[in-house]
Amino acid sequence: MDKLILSVSPHLRGKTTTTLIMLDVIIALIPTVIASSLIFGIRAALLIAVCVAACVLSEFIFNLICKKPNSIGDLSAVVTGIILAFNLPVSLPIWQAVVGSVFAIVVVKMLFGGLGMNFANPALTARIFMFITFGAAMSQYGEPNPGSFFSLDLAATDLVASSTPLADNSAFGLMDLFLGNHGGCIGETCALTLLLGGIYLLVRRVISYHIPVAFLGGLFILSLFVAPSGANILTFALSQILSGGAMLGAIFMATDYVTSPCTKLGKLIFGLGCAVITFLIRNWASATEGVSFSILIMNILTPHINNFTATKPLGGIKAK
Repeated sequence: MDKLILSVSPHLRGKTTTTLIMLDVIIALIPTVIASSLIFGIRAALLIAVCVAACVLSEFIFNLICKKPNSIGDLSAVVTGIILAFNLPVSLPIWQAVVGSVFAIVVVKMLFGGLGMNFANPALTARIFMFITFGAAMSQYGEPNPGSFFSLDLAATDLVASSTPLADNSAFGLMDLFLGNHGGCIGETCALTLLLGGIYLLVRRVISYHIPVAFLGGLFILSLFVAPSGANILTFALSQILSGGAMLGAIFMATDYVTSPCTKLGKLIFGLGCAVITFLIRNWASATEGVSFSILIMNILTPHINNFTATKPLGGIKAK
């Protein structure tokens, strides 16, 4: 007689694992890793390597101290390290990058229970923490410096406090913004490689189009209404989605599985919310950039969005 085997759901399992998903994200990030190293020099690659190493080591040591199973094999710490480094200026002192990496993993991720339990994206939360803690260093953006690729000497890098397109939109053409020929954080300048990474994730079905399209599309439409007098409104609106961290945030941070809504309608609401908050911060707040803050705020609202957009199971009864 066959045994009746009882088990908890899910009863059907696919071949996709957390490790494979994170590996796909890493592959999607590689073009931007290469582009940032070519644009800002080898110190950008060094900063990325340091952030990845600090994130992985932080998670390993935390698990060791707390006597938890080793979780670094899921590659999520690697993804966090790369994305955090993308949000940093190339001139940032190495020790500050290490502090930010430890904060992202230990405080935002592991203290809340590890992967799947964090309330917000660790990389963007760490970026906000670093803006508050290391404000001066986080505002010194390096100019493109491909001529000294192998130099680690920051004296050869032109550092200015406001060299990004958001600070002076008229100084950059759309092609400069698309290819990354301007100052800014090391991973947010080259829209081309970010877009290629996003297409790869869409093809691999790691992410859906709902959040990136709602985020970038909403920001584009809203920007049409605030174009400077005499400027081409379409060019201005395009420059807004190609500038700052809009592309990086919409494709790689807002789409985080853990901190974004589960339903399609919820994803659209989430993306539009990010667009509205980013637009408001960019145009009426003291900060020139608002992508990280907008995603963090929407991360906090995600449980409510999930509840609001939850669908009723077939045959289910609506709760009173």
